[in-house]
Amino acid sequence: MSRFDAVIFDMDGVIVDSEPIHQLSFQQLWREMGHGENHGIRFSEFYGKTDRAVWEAFIDKHQPIQSIEELTVLKEDRLIQLLRDKQPVFDGIPNLVQRLARRLPLAIASGSVHRIIDEVLTMHDLRRYFCCTASSEDVANSKPEPDVFLLAAKRLGVARNKCCVIEDTVSGVLAGKAAGMTVLGITNTFDAEALGQAGADQVFEDYLSIGDTILN
Repeated sequence: MSRFDAVIFDMDGVIVDSEPIHQLSFQQLWREMGHGENHGIRFSEFYGKTDRAVWEAFIDKHQPIQSIEELTVLKEDRLIQLLRDKQPVFDGIPNLVQRLARRLPLAIASGSVHRIIDEVLTMHDLRRYFCCTASSEDVANSKPEPDVFLLAAKRLGVARNKCCVIEDTVSGVLAGKAAGMTVLGITNTFDAEALGQAGADQVFEDYLSIGDTILN
């Protein structure tokens, strides 16, 4: 019997290898806007944060004519095109999700918007394994604040201290711990040392070991 009552997955960097695709989406748009070489954005500073945070930094530097709402839609459209083309689900995820869903309810708690979450969950028919999703759209504060994880637990109907979070970023680990949850780190984006220092309860390099830990 698992010591957890539910598992909450981050999405970007955990379910899909999307960080490079997010970056490519921004870079393509910035090149079209004439800022391909001088956008001045360091993506590593925004891992685990929302697109809005990236656009706010870009707007502060370059004052584009488009509104942040217009820019956000442009980026989402470009990202969806690339996701459909590349289908970047991590190799171990379909098996892990199927395995866990036989025993526990699953949720997504993501900094992405629902439009992107829905697109990702069409891949490998993942949607049927998740009871609910929570997005940065649904809460006042994004990661590293705990809001999106707390909302996911509420939608699952599970006490937060009985939830296990799977995260790949420092801000995500901080958010999960602030929510009072057990956090398992996967070294897809940050190394084990960084995730451990952020407070991850355990850190893994593969999904098989994560499944064994959760279910045993």
